[in-house]
Amino acid sequence: MAGSLHSIKKTKRMLRVLLLILVIISLIYVMFPIVWMFVTSIKSNSEIFAVPQTFIPRQGTTEAYNTVFHSSTRLRFFLNSFIVSSAVTIATLVVSILAGYAFSRYEFPGKKLVNMFVINTQAVPPIALMIPFFGMIVALKIYDTLWALILTSMVFTLPYGILMMTGYFNSIPKALDEAVKVDGGGPFRICWQFLVPISLPGIVATGVYTFIMTWNEYLYALTLTKSTEMRTVPVGIQLLMGEHAYVWNEMMAMSVLGSIPVLLIFLCCQKYFLAGMTAGAVKS
Repeated sequence: MAGSLHSIKKTKRMLRVLLLILVIISLIYVMFPIVWMFVTSIKSNSEIFAVPQTFIPRQGTTEAYNTVFHSSTRLRFFLNSFIVSSAVTIATLVVSILAGYAFSRYEFPGKKLVNMFVINTQAVPPIALMIPFFGMIVALKIYDTLWALILTSMVFTLPYGILMMTGYFNSIPKALDEAVKVDGGGPFRICWQFLVPISLPGIVATGVYTFIMTWNEYLYALTLTKSTEMRTVPVGIQLLMGEHAYVWNEMMAMSVLGSIPVLLIFLCCQKYFLAGMTAGAVKS
């Protein structure tokens, strides 16, 4: 019996060690591209193409970062991305909260049809809508403006936001609504003063997802803008790829700087994000 227990403990210990090794290997696999990106950003462009290639820079330099910070054009890329991402996130949250509340708390003609339409829009590839969107944006005379990016991005962020908020509101008992109605509260008071504070994890999760999705959007940002002043960070990085040469250190520097806002938002909202992603899955 003692030998059997010792064998079980030994097996568990080996499994823990194996699991730890797998975690370390996975961490190295995930982190290596990020570390390589940063290391490349502090190399000179000539050292990047040197043979043999070195992982640790022979002489680290902040030349690429200085170029980015002293270029009004490159800083404009970050400003455009921030404006578009923030506007899309705020608008998506407002519409998603109202729509999610309506889908969760009310019965109306065509509810299932509208809900099905919202779900099906998630299955349409963004590139399939490129030509219709392009024609519509040109007809509205907002081509090469940030409004074009904001409106098109919302088409792809709203379905997820609505589904997310509907699921989260469904997890909140309707008895709370009845209690507020007894005190004379109307639908808007129920939604904004009671359900929204309770649903903060779901709202944060939706907002973080929306911000990241919009910040990283490339296809429509490239197609619906033509002037350098209207470009966003992903397109701005691509513009550093010249016909005959690539400015790799500046590309990596912009990639590092472009990753920081998303990383900070996720780290600050991680607790709410993880709670919001799972809370709406179970209906109370």
